[in-house]
Amino acid sequence: MNMPSDTMDREAARALHRQLTVVDGLQYSNWDRAIFEQLREGGVDAIHVTIAYWENARETLSRIGEWNRRFAANGDLIRPVRAGADVRAARDEGRVGVFYGAQNCSIIEDDIDLVAVFRELGVFLMQLTYNNQSLLGTGCYEDNDTGITRFGREVIREMNRVGMLIDMSHSAERTTLEAVEYSTRPVVVSHANPLFFRDVSRNKSERVLRALAESGGLLGFSAYPLHLGDGSECTLEAYCEMIARTAEIMGPEHLGIGSDLCQQQPDEVLRWMRNGRWRRVLDGDEPEPPRWPPQPAWLRDGRDFPNLTAGLMARGFSREEITGIMGENWLRVLDDGIAAMH
Repeated sequence: MNMPSDTMDREAARALHRQLTVVDGLQYSNWDRAIFEQLREGGVDAIHVTIAYWENARETLSRIGEWNRRFAANGDLIRPVRAGADVRAARDEGRVGVFYGAQNCSIIEDDIDLVAVFRELGVFLMQLTYNNQSLLGTGCYEDNDTGITRFGREVIREMNRVGMLIDMSHSAERTTLEAVEYSTRPVVVSHANPLFFRDVSRNKSERVLRALAESGGLLGFSAYPLHLGDGSECTLEAYCEMIARTAEIMGPEHLGIGSDLCQQQPDEVLRWMRNGRWRRVLDGDEPEPPRWPPQPAWLRDGRDFPNLTAGLMARGFSREEITGIMGENWLRVLDDGIAAMH
């Protein structure tokens, strides 16, 4: 008996997915063993985990200490990543490689020496801003974008020197374009979508997309509902069509996944992300208190990553393009961007 074509397509997608090296370019989940097991079930080989939003240097050290405890308790499922080769080693071992990133520059406070310190501790990426104006540049929710500051230019040079990727996911347009201009190494947007897919401040214009590609960098596509056309009701087909249209702008070699999954996080964490320590109440046009929106049905947790491979296959991406988007493009950028300069 012949299998129906849709069943054959699903089987072919799952077979391909098992052969891929899958990298998720950002998650901020309430980590526990069940989540690590889901990632392994979904064939995810490495994840970029957020260790700071508004945390200062001392608080960020505690976040890294918490990860050391997780590695000790779950060493059969996860391992730290100190170089790009560790991602492939994690895949071969049947574990999930974990590398750190900060969604704000608050971790370095006003001390440029802390860039090298945190790079030595395994921080591969740092955003120059998180929504607001920072000491380095302008966040995407500010009314006036004044670009990269004097301190920001110094930090970009230091990040380039020590091998820490510049992440502009939450930055305003001028600031993002200037970061690309000043950086001598690839710049990434680890988790956002094109502005044409949903017109929100967090998504990126075609000008930014082209600049990222020209830098040798990467856009990690977000599955967070507020970044998606039709929000939580966004279909996998629409998501993959967005990826296809972006490939025409940037080239498929500059695309990856940055799911922005925030699994099992209580609503209080969302308030911390929005408010930090800098304001007491939310803006009048935001819900009170904030609530996590439901994830689209095709990417609820780590087990659903094979759906992305299937969606890209159905849209007509080649095996080579899917291999890149699902992980190899992230690995190339890591290899290029995190080696220290001599």
